[in-house]
Amino acid sequence: MNKKLAGSALLKYPDVIEDILRTVVDAVDVPVTLKTRTGWDTDNKNCVHIAKLAEDCGIQALALHGRTRTCMYKGEAEYDSIKAVKNAISIPVIANGDIDSPEKAKFVLDYTGADALMIGRPAQGRPWIFEEIQHYLENGTLMPERPTEDVQGILLGHVQALHQFYGEYLGPRIARKHVGWYLKEHEQASEFRRAFNAIEAANEQLNALQGYFENVAS
Repeated sequence: MNKKLAGSALLKYPDVIEDILRTVVDAVDVPVTLKTRTGWDTDNKNCVHIAKLAEDCGIQALALHGRTRTCMYKGEAEYDSIKAVKNAISIPVIANGDIDSPEKAKFVLDYTGADALMIGRPAQGRPWIFEEIQHYLENGTLMPERPTEDVQGILLGHVQALHQFYGEYLGPRIARKHVGWYLKEHEQASEFRRAFNAIEAANEQLNALQGYFENVAS
């Protein structure tokens, strides 16, 4: 999208952003939200201006990733910009970027004053992170480590759903990266992941995963 002067490339052109937002908001009868970054690069952070513009255009909520476009996903997300945006507008602000633990989630909410959190990459292979965060925010304590049998059930169900949705050819290929994410912290899984990535048949992938967890449990 960026190469086509769309997506975050538009941060260089606030007037174009305004035209797009007004057009979309006027064209639909449902709430319109916006997700953006802090700016084009660290010397050109214009997220407060874009946030005010978005609010004026009728955007109902704003998600903000605490990095610039040129930062991509490198370095650490910064939350001062999210805090500044929250203080500048009245619509809900959703904080995004490097929220990878319950403790980090609470810190970001407290520090920025954001109304909600958006979690992306930290949920890859760990979809229960949302439950962990909710538990911590409500109780102030960490949940116990997810039992291996729970991980097994969630992963097998996820892979089956990928097979069903994407089909017999694409499904197994897309499943490879998801299995890699689930097992990335399993020290004993490196050799298994290499072998798993060579499997092309859906049923063989499921059998291999079943065998992996049986070996882990034994």
